[in-house]
Amino acid sequence: MAARLLAHEVADLCLGKPPLRSLSLSSSIGEALASLKSCEDYCISIWDCHHFKNLENQDCLCVGKICMVDIICFLCKQENLASPSLALKSPLTALLPKDSSLVRHVQPSTSLIEAIDLILQGAQNLVVPIESRFSGSSRRKLLQKSSPTKSCTLHNGREFCWLTQEDIIRYFLSSIGFFSPLPTLSIEALGIISTEFISIGYHSPASSAIEAISRSLVDQTSVAIVDDDGLLIGEISPSTLACCGETVAAAIMTLSAGELMAYIDCGGPPEDIVRVVKARLKERNLEGMLEEFEIDPSDISSNSSLSDEELPSPTTSFSSSRSGRYNKSSSYSARMVRRAEAIVCYPGSSLVAVMVQAIAHRVNYVWVIEDDCSVVGIVTFANMLEVFRDQLESIM
Repeated sequence: MAARLLAHEVADLCLGKPPLRSLSLSSSIGEALASLKSCEDYCISIWDCHHFKNLENQDCLCVGKICMVDIICFLCKQENLASPSLALKSPLTALLPKDSSLVRHVQPSTSLIEAIDLILQGAQNLVVPIESRFSGSSRRKLLQKSSPTKSCTLHNGREFCWLTQEDIIRYFLSSIGFFSPLPTLSIEALGIISTEFISIGYHSPASSAIEAISRSLVDQTSVAIVDDDGLLIGEISPSTLACCGETVAAAIMTLSAGELMAYIDCGGPPEDIVRVVKARLKERNLEGMLEEFEIDPSDISSNSSLSDEELPSPTTSFSSSRSGRYNKSSSYSARMVRRAEAIVCYPGSSLVAVMVQAIAHRVNYVWVIEDDCSVVGIVTFANMLEVFRDQLESIM
């Protein structure tokens, strides 16, 4: 069993994965926004090559990835508030981080251990070539249909896919018996609870968390929302914001962290909070953002209207409101039902239980709290990978 695990290559973990959707580095932010809205992908890969204009093979390199949260945070910058439409005409290079190591190219023959090491060194996504499903003539036809504003999946005549932390954790979960008794140990006993995490006060302006949101996107974590006693109320999750569209930038600039929770919760912003956002945009002379703050009426949760007195309170329990303090039964709450709720576990939770919990909710982290709901820390997939990496190294 040990030999089989160690013999696996990244290609084994990429079987059946779809090819990457991509955009040229020369595209605009607006084109990236349109591409993200036209697909179900959380992010889109950005490539530096010339096949969007030429049929001849050119050296292509994936230089990064863009998701909706990148665009939201960009629109929240002071210089972009007056005219979001003008900001969207900016080149994609304005969004790409300076750290190019977040995306790394690897060969299909790269070993599992090597892949884990790259991720532990900071890579978020590994770009892996997959066998092309197209003949030469088919590939040329596909390239002819492509344009700088459309997504393409072929680069250097090949297709590529992502390999992520979640893919590797899923793989280990499928072979979890091999690591016994490690998976049954508590996360506290394993020492993988990180006490360094990002948080914001419940009543603090959501705009004060913009840098924290950007940081959590890079770290693949989230921003905890806590009350005055340090108790966990909810979170501002990049994965949740990505489901809201670019108009959530207006909500971030005008609402408190607690109000923002209600705005992004329950599948659509409450009608009353939408009115609050528009009124505050007008009060702050953000006319440009106000003109473009248009939400599809079908996306507004009309049965979730809240008056100012009914806005979520840090002292409101989950049984009576859509946000509030956690109890033990909420540790497995469904993100699809309460999207602003954080996924939580306890110091005594087993490693395998936390793995299942994170994978079930499609997050790369789980908050760790005490019985009184005070935040202990956070456990990430990266923390878990370190444990499995050490275990594999001991048998090499």
